[in-house]
Amino acid sequence: MADDDAVGTGAADDAVMTGIGQATMLLHGGDREEARNRFHALWERIGADGDPLHRCTLAHYMADAQDDPDAELAWDLRALTAAETLDGERPARHDTAAALRALYPSLHLSLAADYLGLRRPDDARVHLDRARAASAVLADDGYGAGVRAAIDRLDRRLRTGGA
Repeated sequence: MADDDAVGTGAADDAVMTGIGQATMLLHGGDREEARNRFHALWERIGADGDPLHRCTLAHYMADAQDDPDAELAWDLRALTAAETLDGERPARHDTAAALRALYPSLHLSLAADYLGLRRPDDARVHLDRARAASAVLADDGYGAGVRAAIDRLDRRLRTGGA
């Protein structure tokens, strides 16, 4: 067993996360089509039984690359499903489980926004409440503050009936 495998971060893991990062940079740079193509290739490489953190992270970003609201929802649901595979069916490394717990607020926030955009306010409220509850695990740093602020903004939109 290589030293990298002993700590759970092999070269394959690094390559997948690097690929996700590169595709995300394309997405944020405005090249949505190329980002989607790269995310899709990574999704095929990871497979249905791949590392839950990889599947969750990839699906979460793939959702952001979608132009169709229903497709965005489908990818966000895949991300949540991947995160939920760690609920006892598959034992997780401590670092993977902690990373996924930190993603739950953002996952539920994305789902709430998806549902609100699809004019499904009751479903949006369910996920917004889950996002708020899950945000307790977030650190008091820029990321945590940003997610909490986004939860508050979406909550105001939902209360005023805005889509």
